[in-house]
Amino acid sequence: MTTPAIDIRGLVKTYGSLRALDGVDLTVAPGEFFALLGPNGAGKTTLISILAGLVRPTAGSVRVMGVDVVGDGPEARRQLGVVPQELVFDPFFTVRETLRIQSGYFGLLRNDDWIDELLAALELTDKADTNMRRLSGGMKRRVLVGQALVHRPPVIVLDEPTAGVDVALRQGLWALMRGLNAEGHTIVLTTHYLEEAEELCGRVAMLKQGSLAALAPTQQLLARYAQRQVWLRLSDADRLPAGLASRFTSADGGWLADLADIGALEPLLAAVRQSGAGLEDLELRRADLEQVFLHLTESA
Repeated sequence: MTTPAIDIRGLVKTYGSLRALDGVDLTVAPGEFFALLGPNGAGKTTLISILAGLVRPTAGSVRVMGVDVVGDGPEARRQLGVVPQELVFDPFFTVRETLRIQSGYFGLLRNDDWIDELLAALELTDKADTNMRRLSGGMKRRVLVGQALVHRPPVIVLDEPTAGVDVALRQGLWALMRGLNAEGHTIVLTTHYLEEAEELCGRVAMLKQGSLAALAPTQQLLARYAQRQVWLRLSDADRLPAGLASRFTSADGGWLADLADIGALEPLLAAVRQSGAGLEDLELRRADLEQVFLHLTESA
């Protein structure tokens, strides 16, 4: 039987009367590209903090590559690389010194060849001798990725890695992660961008108030819950009959309506044209993460 990359059983974390995690059971297989989704306050960061050994669980067990994060914290941390959401760095060292120091935490004294590979992959070679405090926010985030990978962990956790970064960094980061995943690394991604989870991840877990609201293959989840929407700009929305107007909500200077399926589009457009509201523009959309989450919790 293959040892799971991450094995979480009955995980509970309380802070006084607050249950940040409430009996979470979750298994991630080796080599998966896995998404952990949910709104702010759902428990994602708490779960990651427990995985990383930064927070002790109130109850339950967590294992990384078969190693108990509480019973053998140092060995569990060797199996794991975490890219945190916050930009945390030491302003007194250069980029290369930062990666060398991180290597030292794991007992890697001659790691410069791999550091050079990381610098090249993260497009940091020309910044290797630059002090950390002189880097842009995007460059600092690249160094955080390097720190997470410097000991070549089999499991990599990315906590909102593309929040506030430019398109070039986002594309470069995903190219690197796809390559590592193809080599067998397990990758767990938390993100608010549904399109990232859809494009990259084979399975999705969604948390709500510390509990698992959904766990399914990504395409299955999206096909079931991420319904289509149509956005319209109208020249005279006041001419919509009350029954038709009730199907729309105001959004982005126009009107947004849910579609049960793509076949519902033409009857809706015909009704709008018949009303004389004046159709000026149209855009098909997919529901965003918040709306998908609402569908999930309502069905649960």
